[in-house]
Amino acid sequence: MQGQVPRLSKVNLFTLLLSLWMEVFPSRKHAENTKQPQNVAIVYYRSFFAFITLPSCFLQQVKKTGLVVVGNMKIIGLHCSSSELHAGQIAVIKHGSRLKDCDLYFSRKPCSACLKMIVNAGVNRISYWPSDPEMSLQEEISADSVNGDARLDAKAVERLKSNSRAHVCVLLQPLTCYMVQFVEETSLKCDFVQKIARKEPAFPISTFYEYRQERIKEYETLFLISSEDMHKHILRIIGLENLCENPYFISLRQNMKELVLILATVASSVPRYSDFGFYLSKTSSESGPSLTQEIAWHCIIQARLLAYRTEDHKIGVGAVIWAERQSVNCDGTGPMYFLGCGYNAFPVGSEYADFPHMDDKQKDREIRKFRYIVHAEQNAITFRYNEIKPDENSMIFVTKCPCDECVPLIKGSGIKQIYAGDVDIGKKKADISYMKFAELKGVSKYVVSVEGNESVTLAYQGRHIGEMAATRSLIKTFYTHAFSSYSSFFISRLFLFFYKSNSFSFYVQLCLHERYSCKNFSSSDIFITALKKMLVLMNPK
Repeated sequence: MQGQVPRLSKVNLFTLLLSLWMEVFPSRKHAENTKQPQNVAIVYYRSFFAFITLPSCFLQQVKKTGLVVVGNMKIIGLHCSSSELHAGQIAVIKHGSRLKDCDLYFSRKPCSACLKMIVNAGVNRISYWPSDPEMSLQEEISADSVNGDARLDAKAVERLKSNSRAHVCVLLQPLTCYMVQFVEETSLKCDFVQKIARKEPAFPISTFYEYRQERIKEYETLFLISSEDMHKHILRIIGLENLCENPYFISLRQNMKELVLILATVASSVPRYSDFGFYLSKTSSESGPSLTQEIAWHCIIQARLLAYRTEDHKIGVGAVIWAERQSVNCDGTGPMYFLGCGYNAFPVGSEYADFPHMDDKQKDREIRKFRYIVHAEQNAITFRYNEIKPDENSMIFVTKCPCDECVPLIKGSGIKQIYAGDVDIGKKKADISYMKFAELKGVSKYVVSVEGNESVTLAYQGRHIGEMAATRSLIKTFYTHAFSSYSSFFISRLFLFFYKSNSFSFYVQLCLHERYSCKNFSSSDIFITALKKMLVLMNPK
């Protein structure tokens, strides 16, 4: 795309690309928690059974919700619901009276329990995604529930809204022209896709589109209501009757679909392909406690989303800083908490024509942009909401390799880990250099590579068989050779379910039902043989 590039509006960034994204923040499982989870379904097939963890939305009417807290047009909090608290309640706990005059952007319309607290805190505006609310009406209507709790809550929310000073509304702005095309083009050219393409020449571009299609289906199921009649019914209950008439309703659904498409496209710009993940760089001599692949992936996508607010016509860069407490807190993000974020832009308060916008193709160095634009890492450090504590594990996620101007700032601020693209590492361009990143000491550097292992644990009739480390490709090899050659379709499908799970560190438990003896079930020998083959494949010694 030539000329001035489209930008994502702040409203759409806060409402869609961060609040919706925070709703799918991965929950972190702790090894010390050995209790049987409540959201576990036992799947039986003849004498086989398996434990499968179900999403919490299948078991309760309250939907997980993402929340962005904005003060003075700066993001000061990223939150999501936990198993015990709603996102709005967490915001009150974390920010308290500092919520006064803030704007809150929810991925769902908050329930009355949250709304009364945040209204009482003196917030300025509450914006929400116009789909199924936090207290799910869709679940209640579909199940034909007689208790009507969700409807009663919707009425209470409307009464709180009409009698409060806070402005409760839907803020969705139409996308700028060619925004969808621009996001697709830049996602294909981003550092993470390029790194995989360089390491794996056989990596087809079609893989990106296949991965994006999977994300589109996933996010449409989560954030959209497929039935137009159901959507209109819910909009009327939550007080949005004016949006149920055409052409407003058609425009609303089209706008929501386009925003979900952008979210899926950006999420696909860091594809989870083969054995690739964020692992310690070969140039890094320090090794500390690293994040799970899911959290690292989620946070780097946050930075990718921020990059679409850039004021740089050529390259958008985003950065987000998180820290990790020693213990788990009440937030749905577990021990992780938000420190700050930023994107590359010109100094605050400047007008469009105040500074040069030319890159290194301009021969006259005086009218190039590099000496005037503030980098994403610099903005994230400058406008951070919380301080970087030396006794906590802090980390910055950047969409490109930090330049020589930013590397000393990151180290000097006390950040302990960097998750970034490294396509430009070691390069020296006309006005910007990337030499210091490889030489950086005292900070752990994580880049996209293929050095990770996965852990697989097996149990038979409650007895621990073994724990093995294997790459994802080896697991796939086992699935292909060990299970698919047998007639047990259920077992092969079950293993494939775990293999396709998003977790890079997952637990597989396959058992035989205790009330059946092995001699009474002819396929049990086949199953045991398959387990033994897996042990040989995973641990050939």
